[in-house]
Amino acid sequence: MSTNLHRQPKSAVVLILLCSVVLGSCGGADGGEIELKLGHVSHPGALVAESADEFARRANEKLKGRATVTVFGASQLGSDEALLQKLLLGTIDFSLPSTIMSTVVDQFGLFEMPYLVEDREHMKRVEEAVFWTRLASLSEEKGYRVLAVWENGFRHITNNDHAIRTPSDLSGIKLRTPKGRWRVKMFQAYGANPTPMPLSEVFVALQTGVMDAQENPLSMIYSTKFQEVQKYLSLTQHVYTPAYLLAGAKKWAKIPEEIREILQATARETQEFVHRRGAEIDEELLDKLKKAGLAVNEVDREAFVEASSAIYREFGSTVEGGEDLIDQVVALRRGQG
Repeated sequence: MSTNLHRQPKSAVVLILLCSVVLGSCGGADGGEIELKLGHVSHPGALVAESADEFARRANEKLKGRATVTVFGASQLGSDEALLQKLLLGTIDFSLPSTIMSTVVDQFGLFEMPYLVEDREHMKRVEEAVFWTRLASLSEEKGYRVLAVWENGFRHITNNDHAIRTPSDLSGIKLRTPKGRWRVKMFQAYGANPTPMPLSEVFVALQTGVMDAQENPLSMIYSTKFQEVQKYLSLTQHVYTPAYLLAGAKKWAKIPEEIREILQATARETQEFVHRRGAEIDEELLDKLKKAGLAVNEVDREAFVEASSAIYREFGSTVEGGEDLIDQVVALRRGQG
């Protein structure tokens, strides 16, 4: 007997199409399986990729076939910008953006402020006292539900010209950044010529000389093989980048409650794995990048901090609540208050 769509009653066709948009399948309503798609831009071996895979493994084990989380990495489902749009449309279920969230909610630019977050322990305090109390609800107003705050890591600069030790060493260098105005402003303040570009395009841009430099955490540098097309790694640690496990708020609300509870709990418990792996990867990959031929150098941190003061002033004066947010994060550092 044929099961082609054109042999189905029109009402059945409409139902099938609606189910595909709302849940990715008609699972859940009648006990069938729901397919949940998680898209991200990172390559295998990057911390974000490991985190997504670990979340999916844990969630699927607990869901026991009622739903399945499937991960699509390496920009298979599009850039971070495209993934955010797909969350709103309901064509995917989760994504793991980082920097680009400052283009959605101005206050997320807080985590673009250079040298603001000291270390992972500081970030844990910031998450509890600042993120969940002040920022999470702002993303929901834009249609996004944050399930957990993971990380992309501390960012460093690679380039093909010379070692970067002070901001003046960046003068005139063509440097790729992710999309986000504060990252662009930061590198403009340092004297570079920054250009936002999707991660999937960066390797070729560096290889062909369209870009001289880029900045990313060590796991992104190594997994994307930038060491093959760059000569210098400068350990600037200029920004700590959280990664947000995000769902589209409307589609999230349509997932059966018992499944939502499992996914939410799993997202939060996976954070411990993420932070532990982040610290381990930082140690493991520095040696690997040196062996791959990158010349590694430390930087004059104070010179970079001093060159960042104007960005703090601008964020504090132009973003609603910006100055108070910065003050609150600073107060949570070790030895403060």
